[in-house]
Amino acid sequence: MPELARFFGIAIRMFAEPHSRHNRPHFHAYYQGYVAVYAIDRIELLAGSLPRPQQRMVEAWTEIHSGELVNDWERLQGGQPPFRIDPLR
Repeated sequence: MPELARFFGIAIRMFAEPHSRHNRPHFHAYYQGYVAVYAIDRIELLAGSLPRPQQRMVEAWTEIHSGELVNDWERLQGGQPPFRIDPLR
């Protein structure tokens, strides 16, 4: 699963299933022992959890980079590698 960004100890990754529909566009956020899955379109927590401060950072980052996330989703599902996305600063 390619890593798209890393900031404040949080790794953002996205699965690739070329040429098949892999659920709703989403990504996985990893922080220490926590894992959370977020939808891109409505910035919605789909599964898992993060501590509240990290959850807020991931949500803010997603809002800033939603267009890039959709682009990377489409690239991965089309069999192409994703682009790195700037971290939250």
